[in-house]
Amino acid sequence: MLSEGWDAKTVTHIMGLRAFTSQLLCEQVVGRGLRRTSYDVDPETGFYRAEFVNIFGVPFTFLPHEAGDHTPPPPTKPRTRIEPLPEKKGFEIAWPNVVRIDQVYGTRLALDLAQVAPLHLAAHETIQLAELAPTVDGKADPSRIDQITLEELGRRNRIQTIAFKAAAEVFDQVKPGWPGSRELLLGQLVRIVERFLASDRIAIEPSVFARDPLRRRVLLTLNMSRIVQHLFDAIRLENTTERKLVLDREHPVRSTGDMLPWYTSKPCAPGARSHISFCVFDSAWEASEAFALDHHPQVAAWAKNDHLGFEVHYLFEGGVHKYRPDFLIRLANGVRLVLEVKGQDTPRDHTKREFLAEWVAAVNEDASFGRWAAAVSHSPSDLPEVLARPLV
Repeated sequence: MLSEGWDAKTVTHIMGLRAFTSQLLCEQVVGRGLRRTSYDVDPETGFYRAEFVNIFGVPFTFLPHEAGDHTPPPPTKPRTRIEPLPEKKGFEIAWPNVVRIDQVYGTRLALDLAQVAPLHLAAHETIQLAELAPTVDGKADPSRIDQITLEELGRRNRIQTIAFKAAAEVFDQVKPGWPGSRELLLGQLVRIVERFLASDRIAIEPSVFARDPLRRRVLLTLNMSRIVQHLFDAIRLENTTERKLVLDREHPVRSTGDMLPWYTSKPCAPGARSHISFCVFDSAWEASEAFALDHHPQVAAWAKNDHLGFEVHYLFEGGVHKYRPDFLIRLANGVRLVLEVKGQDTPRDHTKREFLAEWVAAVNEDASFGRWAAAVSHSPSDLPEVLARPLV
């Protein structure tokens, strides 16, 4: 019954063979044919290509008939089926399906400010002025716009207030791995945050904002999430005594063999040492890297991390995100290498790699899933050197 919660992305025809007692039921049935099968962008239009479903015997009236010359849709572009091949199971790559990593801390927290990377705050990247207009009959009245400055925010939030707020947010992230009392943890965090806010590890641009106490407090308040993330990363790296892997209960271990078949019209090519039937290329650079991996003497197996489900969770600007590295590689010496292909780094990329490095360290400390390593390829020419590092 197509009215039930069954999701099929290859429906091309729907025929109604029963009485429909409600318009909602008709819409549900029709909706089963509206599952997009491809998310490839048409380079000529910049949009997804149109997809169609033929519907017979379903009396829906919520969708008007389009006027026109009723020309048939263009033929579907040939598509390639991507799937793991049973005959190439020897190239299968497995990994622990990590839900999260629990850190265990000692009862005394320390933070060497000299080792903490500077936090750069730019005034031009922070909104400090807003315009507000009253609404009349559901529409804004531009003739009565008022400007709202955030100076009052700086006057209300003294440095001590900012320190307590930041410490409270860091407290929520450190608390799961803290063995002592809550009061002891909060007291130590407040002192660490106060030292950090008063140090030279916060670089504010332009310098007039750094010299003006009011403007400095405004910037610190508006960038609270960045301060909390920066401090938590530094505290976590310096004070973690043990890491514990928390694996998915239903699927604690996943592999390339778990990938469900999918289709693409993007350029792709088979790989002799890959468990997956084809490697899909998003760029010529990726094609070059895949070719090099398939022919490198130290690569025993590899797979592009596309629809595999290998993800590393990371924190950035106060939110939890998922990081999907580009390639998974099994080297000849048994080391599993997570490879990222990146031309230009951003602060977000650095954060991703810090969490990936922690993932690798936690998996290696667990010692149940072999030895792992992570690397970055900044150009096709550096791949031999990148692959040689985990072999040492």
